[in-house]
Amino acid sequence: MNAAVDLEALTGSAAAGSTPLGGTARRVELADGRVVVAKRHDHVTALRAEVAGLCWLAEPGVVPLPEVLGYDDEWIVMELVEPGAPTAAGAEEFGRGLARLHAAGAEAFGAAPPDGPVDAWIGLAPMRNEPGSSWPSWYAARRVEPYLRSAVDRGVLSDGDVRAVESVCARISSLAGPDEPPARLHGDLWSGNVRWAADGRAWLIDPAAHGGHRETDLAMLDLFGCARLDRIVAAYQEVTPLADGWRGRVGLHQLFPLLVHTVLFGGGYAGQAVAAARSALRG
Repeated sequence: MNAAVDLEALTGSAAAGSTPLGGTARRVELADGRVVVAKRHDHVTALRAEVAGLCWLAEPGVVPLPEVLGYDDEWIVMELVEPGAPTAAGAEEFGRGLARLHAAGAEAFGAAPPDGPVDAWIGLAPMRNEPGSSWPSWYAARRVEPYLRSAVDRGVLSDGDVRAVESVCARISSLAGPDEPPARLHGDLWSGNVRWAADGRAWLIDPAAHGGHRETDLAMLDLFGCARLDRIVAAYQEVTPLADGWRGRVGLHQLFPLLVHTVLFGGGYAGQAVAAARSALRG
């Protein structure tokens, strides 16, 4: 890591020391006393998408996100969130804030944040942000089918597995529930991207932001077990109640991230993706 050169150019202060945080991120102490996170991206489009997403999600001012302090074509430097433990009050504040964030809206389903690239990323996987006018058809065409094709190409799904996912796409108009306007989504809201701060509040990190269906963010919180999820959802519903039948649609909304994981990691994720598809078909 050539942190001293990069950070001095991006923040106006040289690095005095650094420690790894995991992946390509490092905790960096600057010579001027500030402590920041420096994160390297291999793909400039991934970096631009993260910067645009952080700024767009922070715009309504309802859920805290790290401030972007500087970036170039390889590095993004952000405010450090000191870690802590989740609290009941923090979970409820997060639920209400997430509802208001979703309500801030997006230009269209699949729309990228302003200045964000069409060719974006979700974790380690490419993801295209191409707008669509109807959530069911957009979700099937832009979120489910591309990763289904990739999983088939990798040989990790059986013919029966493929048929189950294809059945979801064929029936998606009847499975999707009531029409809703495009929500402003974090887009990769698994529990690891909820950073509980020292004061017990929840911050959002590592977005794959785009316009989508608000139930997708909530389904992703449920996918790998977010702390105090019941309180988060209850507080969310105080602000904007979810449409009837939302619990029966969790599998539908989890199908996309599970297919992404299937493409990236194979193994047990293929079984989970097919289980989500069958759950969606049962409604």
